[in-house]
Amino acid sequence: MLPWAGANFRAASEVAVSADDVTQLGLTPLVDALGLLDLKMLTPSSEGVDLSPLSAARPKLLAAAHAVRESSDRLNAINESALIPQLAVPLVEAREELSSMRNGLDTAADISSIAPNMLGAEAPRRYLLLIQNNAESRASGGIPGAVAVLSVDQGKLTLESQTSASALGKFSPAIAVEAQQQLIYSRRPGLYMQDVNLTPDFPTTADLAKRMWETRMGGSLDGVVSIDPVALSYILDATGVVHLSDPLLLTLAGERLPTELNSGNLVRTLLSDVYAEISEPQLQDAYFAGVAHEVFDALSKGTSDPKGLIVSLTRSVDEGRLRVWSNTTEEQDVLASYALGGSITGVSVSPAEFGVYFNDGTGAKMDYYVKRTVQLLKECAKDGYEETTVRVTSVNSAPADAATSLPTYVTGGGTYGVPPGSVQTNIVAYGPVQANVETAKLDGEKTQFAPYVHSNRPVGVVAVQLAPGESRTVEFTFGKIVQHVEPNLVVTPTVEPVMNVRLPTQSAACS
Repeated sequence: MLPWAGANFRAASEVAVSADDVTQLGLTPLVDALGLLDLKMLTPSSEGVDLSPLSAARPKLLAAAHAVRESSDRLNAINESALIPQLAVPLVEAREELSSMRNGLDTAADISSIAPNMLGAEAPRRYLLLIQNNAESRASGGIPGAVAVLSVDQGKLTLESQTSASALGKFSPAIAVEAQQQLIYSRRPGLYMQDVNLTPDFPTTADLAKRMWETRMGGSLDGVVSIDPVALSYILDATGVVHLSDPLLLTLAGERLPTELNSGNLVRTLLSDVYAEISEPQLQDAYFAGVAHEVFDALSKGTSDPKGLIVSLTRSVDEGRLRVWSNTTEEQDVLASYALGGSITGVSVSPAEFGVYFNDGTGAKMDYYVKRTVQLLKECAKDGYEETTVRVTSVNSAPADAATSLPTYVTGGGTYGVPPGSVQTNIVAYGPVQANVETAKLDGEKTQFAPYVHSNRPVGVVAVQLAPGESRTVEFTFGKIVQHVEPNLVVTPTVEPVMNVRLPTQSAACS
């Protein structure tokens, strides 16, 4: 009850109680849980994975997560401005430590609750695998050049029923697309498997792809997984070199394509060299799918470095190159809470999130040559609202004689009205919920753009065409932003490292 002193005594007491709870109720069950787990045992192998330790660890992980969450909430409720520095400073540090622990333990508990069944502990699972080709951009990465069914039984991975997206043909009548997204992306996501990911919302993409596959191929699917060649190259960091063994692949490789694939040559081989050395699109797709099969085969043999594999998969998720959707509601509810779920709305999306996505308009494989940077320019607030400009710079690095030196399949040959060697891209920019997209500029001059709304987020679209060697910059200005927090940026994963595409936010000097 004492003025000044009471707040400090109370804070010290709360910190002491929290420390005891974290130690007794958090760390003790956590140590017990970790004793049940062995990363090597949880790594995919030809014999499968014993998932029972992960299931057994769940109650202990839940207990640890609950204890840390309660302690974190207790410390967050303390007003540090009323405390002496000797208490305020360590209190802030303790909050940060507990927040980090809280996020990690909540994630571990969620993984333990859904991973065993998703990996086939109770019954075999079948997932549609979309292998995206970044040489022809789509909002979530690239066109699904190859598709396959990934079977998982007791942690054992098997690829089956491989084909190309184009082989599924056109769907008539079209699969129904949600009205707002159809307005932005047309009916194409419901017409062609190649276009299901024109939208950046992966749950929408996954649902469309699942229904298309089941309509054409029959059977039922338990979910959808999406990955791209860059993510496959990260996996090779953990598995080591893959030696091609399939006779068809060796024949297609001939003397010009490598028969040993590693993290250094996989992306160039799949997204560039294959088009120069294999002229038939069907054989290109076969090579693409075959290489993916070899990588997954290497992954399933259990030779991966467990820690390296976790690092590779985590990096793939962080960069948007690996996405997962489950047809089971309880599992999907958990996935939707994380970036792995790939949603553009909901709890996984930060309050001031901006998204910049690229959709190819060339009808070819020219995006291998496009270098892009995206940057947020945080302007001074106006009338109490935040304002942010999204700057997108694109450069076509294809050779000057690309029209003749590159294969027609790569340039498109002008089939869709884009001159050979040039690249056309629909740049799609999303702002935070309830904001407005107000203006767009092209190379510093105001330009017309198409404004939309998707799940209460403002969307602006501008089409840009680049001749070889040409660079152009698009700027979208978003205003009426009610979120007074630091913005973050999500971008389409391209051939380039995401860290090179996504530049640090630049803030204006405001009085």
